[in-house]
Amino acid sequence: MKTVTLYTTETCPYCRSAKSLLASKGISMKEINVQTQPAKREEMIKRSGRRTVPQIFIENTYIGGLDDLAKLDRQGGLLSMLA
Repeated sequence: MKTVTLYTTETCPYCRSAKSLLASKGISMKEINVQTQPAKREEMIKRSGRRTVPQIFIENTYIGGLDDLAKLDRQGGLLSMLA
């Protein structure tokens, strides 16, 4: 299965929702907390072009934030992208 990477902070409710959605599908993820690892925030901005969290990637494919992840799941594309 492909690697799902989430850039998050500890206090972000959207980050918790994204992690919950992935966990409910049995999808493991690599979480990078940009609050505790400030250098990773710059990495996130370079990769996504955005400063807000969560920012979600499947391998090197940029998914976006929570709304984008939820939409991908509703359309049936999430699990197929991971196959």
